Amino acid sequence: MNEAAFTQLQRGKNRLSYVLNSTAPDNSAQFMKFVFQIIIMSTFKRKVFVALHWRKLIQYFFQGLVVLAPIGITVYAVLWLFRAVDSILPNILHDLFPKLMYTSESGEFRRIPGLGFVVALLIVLFVGWISSFFFVSRLVHVFDKVLENTPGVKYIYTSVKDFLEAFSGNKKKFDKPVLVNVDSAGVWRIGFITQESAAHFDMEDHMVVYVPYSYAISGITYLVPRDKVKPLKDTSPAEAMKFAISGGITEVD
Repeated sequence: MNEAAFTQLQRGKNRLSYVLNSTAPDNSAQFMKFVFQIIIMSTFKRKVFVALHWRKLIQYFFQGLVVLAPIGITVYAVLWLFRAVDSILPNILHDLFPKLMYTSESGEFRRIPGLGFVVALLIVLFVGWISSFFFVSRLVHVFDKVLENTPGVKYIYTSVKDFLEAFSGNKKKFDKPVLVNVDSAGVWRIGFITQESAAHFDMEDHMVVYVPYSYAISGITYLVPRDKVKPLKDTSPAEAMKFAISGGITEVD
């Protein structure tokens, strides 16, 4: 209850007390009037209390949502990824050797939770290890060329390969964060240099810059003049990407 309403309620109580203590016969009408005012003020007070109570509940709800939503989404994403990877190997074995996999009456085959994830991780580590040898690397290179020249398959293979190499390996692309001016003067976006020169588009004085969208896995590519690009020397690529994707909410160390 605000101060004005509380003051008005106190005045009503004082006047009611005066009427009750008075013996004048014409005070009955005033008495009923004051009682009615007290009832109205009580109703107003109750409504204000309920409104403030609901406002607090809504505030607590959103505070709890802010705390629990990131945790819940992170746990769900990790569990989903774990289950997806964990089911890859059993499904492949079941398709190739159905008799080796025990199935129940419902048609589901028995599996050990986590075993498929561990085996998949070991396979990736083993392939990464043997691919460092010269002979194996040459075989991988030949196989890579075959897939890149296969009609239909090459579009999927090269897209996935370029996307993964952009974040890891020797051809990382998103490791040079910059500020790029592509709108009006004085307005800058956070981006990443993917090509130092756009010479293959007959634009030698331009650079290729990728600008990610906030709260999305997509972005847009710009061919920008070199004088409209400012390198972020004191900001790591991970911090720049996190800042851009979060819409500028996260802090940059």
